Amino acid sequence: MIGLLGSGSWATAIVKILLEKKDRKINWWVREEEAIPTLIEEKHNPMYLSEAFIETERTYISSDIASVIEKSDDIYLVVPSAFVDKALNTVPKELLKKKHFISAVKGIVPETNHIITEYLHEQVGLDYDQMCIISGPSHAEEAARQRLTYLAVASTNQEFAERVRRQINCKYIKTTYSTDIIGIECAAVLKNIYAIAAGICRGLGYGDNIIAVLISNALQEMTDFMQQISPMVKGSTDNADGRLRQFESFAYLGDLLVTSYSQFSRNRTFGNMIGYGYSIKGAQLEMKMVAEGYYAVKGVEKMRRDLGLKMPIIEAVYDILYEKKSPERRMKSVLENLH
Repeated sequence: MIGLLGSGSWATAIVKILLEKKDRKINWWVREEEAIPTLIEEKHNPMYLSEAFIETERTYISSDIASVIEKSDDIYLVVPSAFVDKALNTVPKELLKKKHFISAVKGIVPETNHIITEYLHEQVGLDYDQMCIISGPSHAEEAARQRLTYLAVASTNQEFAERVRRQINCKYIKTTYSTDIIGIECAAVLKNIYAIAAGICRGLGYGDNIIAVLISNALQEMTDFMQQISPMVKGSTDNADGRLRQFESFAYLGDLLVTSYSQFSRNRTFGNMIGYGYSIKGAQLEMKMVAEGYYAVKGVEKMRRDLGLKMPIIEAVYDILYEKKSPERRMKSVLENLH
């Protein structure tokens, strides 16, 4: 039985994807109890992605997270990273340890500064073979409209990964298998920060030409960072000793591009508002959605310092969001020194 935790846009889109198999039933944890009656009756999420039709007859929906987890074997974790720790800490760890988790979270858990698979391993006690991630250029709005989308399914457990692929493959979702959990998950974290940088530049009035150069430099920063923390893809099916990851593939470069340029990107939108002059609080209230990059940059900046890496774009976004530096002056210093 499949369970899903989370009720935001991407969570709602994944529910829709899972229910494309007409004989499937799922369990769904929706934190906002008051939203559940409307969701069941009107067959769409009243708070997020309202255009996505949900067959609620095949969906057990509850605000009791432990109940949803207990009834399920494979758990899709689609909670914003800032709230993962709070959500899972309400569930007995012995119950969590019995499950397989599929993370669709693209962020860092702020309480521990872990990516999701590290958090589930270190704080919950799951083996890596019990975990899988799904990632790639995948805006919820397009999935809800059944537009063709590719996702990478990454796990050290190929049998589990193939099961997940069967669960989400449909006429508009295509998947590939990877063993590069760390690389793909880190790329998903970093691209949100770079999308904020692109948005800030747009809000400040910079054009497509210089933003393209910014994103080219962002890819190099991403490459340098991931080569430091994990230089090889371990457990690769085509080379048991590991291989260099292909940064030009859709799980890395593709996700960076769509998040930096798309109208649906909440991180780009958040950065755009900061560039226009919004305060951080004002931008967050206006959006009513979580920009994962805001939380991620704090953790990545700490890791960058620990590694002794120069990452000018990451440093600039951190200074603007957490040190209250001028977006105009800080981004100007970055843009004048790109290569």
